[in-house]
Amino acid sequence: MKAKSYWRVPAGLIALSLVPVAAGTARLIQLATHATVKPDNARFFAAPLPMAVHIPSATIFCLLGALQFVPSLRRHAWHRRAGRLVAPAGLAAALSGLWMAVYYDLPKADNGLLEIIRLFAGFGMVISLVLGYRAIRRRNITAHRFWMMCSYALGLGVGTQVLTHIPWTVFVGTPTGNQRALLMFAGRAINLAVAEWYIRDRPSRSPKQPSNSVVTAPTSKSGSRSSSTGERHQGGCEHRRILHAACLLL
Repeated sequence: MKAKSYWRVPAGLIALSLVPVAAGTARLIQLATHATVKPDNARFFAAPLPMAVHIPSATIFCLLGALQFVPSLRRHAWHRRAGRLVAPAGLAAALSGLWMAVYYDLPKADNGLLEIIRLFAGFGMVISLVLGYRAIRRRNITAHRFWMMCSYALGLGVGTQVLTHIPWTVFVGTPTGNQRALLMFAGRAINLAVAEWYIRDRPSRSPKQPSNSVVTAPTSKSGSRSSSTGERHQGGCEHRRILHAACLLL
């Protein structure tokens, strides 16, 4: 695969992030310039700190996190250094988002179902980031990639929600209540489904062995090599079951 094709995924993720990033930046400008307080933004002026934390951290998580999908960067020290910024930014975005979901007054277009979905997404993002950090500390690269992709899929759900809202708005009208909640749910569910496909498709991208050669993995008398392979396979199956459960619960 050509090197340019590797940039299609991060380019698409960055494009998906532009709308929520632009909307969040506009909100911060309103707070900084003391814009007119209206019913739809009064909650932000009443408690601006969570929003001031959420928007920059979410922007770093979405934009810089997209570059973590480039294979050439993953093999470079840049990936590790950027991860030390991406993970804390994602954690700050998730925690501040949870605070806003709990303490901010619900807008008229939202309801309790949407608040529950946001809480599940926020807690899921926090748990995924923590487990991803623990996995890399244990040098478990497979688990680390899985959990970080889950956290990114949940975090980028706000961008995908734009795509789920547009067709409904055009053909049906402005969504409210349960309609809006289900469209928000669909955005994150789509991301988790794509993450599962990406994770499942990764083994098929490994370099092919020559057809006339037979490669055997070295094994010890205790069979530790086969045991390790079996554990990784079981871990991969367990990760997929967790992802399926997340799609159902979100």
